[in-house]
Amino acid sequence: MKGLFISGSGTDVGKTFIASHLIRALSSNHCVVARKPIESDCIKTPQGLTPKDAVLLNDACTNSEPIEDVCNYRFEACVSGEKASIDQGVEVTLEDLVAASHPANAADFVVVEGAGGLYSPIAAHLLNVDLAAALGLPAVIVVKDELGAINQALLSLRAAKAHNLNVIMLVLNQMSVNNLDNAQAIQAYTSTKVVVFHEDNQDEFAKIALALVEQS
Repeated sequence: MKGLFISGSGTDVGKTFIASHLIRALSSNHCVVARKPIESDCIKTPQGLTPKDAVLLNDACTNSEPIEDVCNYRFEACVSGEKASIDQGVEVTLEDLVAASHPANAADFVVVEGAGGLYSPIAAHLLNVDLAAALGLPAVIVVKDELGAINQALLSLRAAKAHNLNVIMLVLNQMSVNNLDNAQAIQAYTSTKVVVFHEDNQDEFAKIALALVEQS
């Protein structure tokens, strides 16, 4: 299976936003599909639960798929995947999540987004890092570029290394301009490529990301 696993240093760091940009960049060379195997905080509609992140990922793909294929396990409660599934009495195993992450067409390039950080619980007795390790895909870690980002980035990279994940890129998502120089500081402690994303460097980000994926 060809693809990427997208994780973050936590919630609300812009994983889906960055994943959507990666999907668009990769679509120049690949037929890309998205997978968000489990999502909580879905919107309740007459048609069922709508997974907000999965919809955004799917919309970024050139060929969108039925949302049920993109996101297999959907929950309304704004809690972890673990608590949501347990509270609803839904058993979700690692094998279930791996199956839900696979593309329908084996030739497709799949971008799989986790839920929260690597050590966030995704299902009963399962962490996101367990899914990432089981899939064996190159990983991208997204960190919000703010005070404290250095600590969060290095902790996430250490967690990934402990589970033998191949992190090809750490993305500093610069939601607002700052002079913290976090990228330079983080890069001094890791051989993983640190890439800054902001609204004015989208084309450059796409080129760098595409090159790193093709080298992985």
